[in-house]
Amino acid sequence: MSVIYILLAISITVAVGFFIAFIMAVKKGQYDDSYTPSVRMLFEDELVKEKTNKTILTKKD
Repeated sequence: MSVIYILLAISITVAVGFFIAFIMAVKKGQYDDSYTPSVRMLFEDELVKEKTNKTILTKKD
């Protein structure tokens, strides 16, 4: 029975550690922009401007 108490204490300690790490990551701004990267590849073609081929044609004699 004492093994269950030890495992319970260890698991709670690990869970609190991960929760603190998550809170620190959120405060540092790691999860600020989660929408744009997921849709960037869908709209990438629209952002690229096509180059127009405006060349001056001259006559050579």
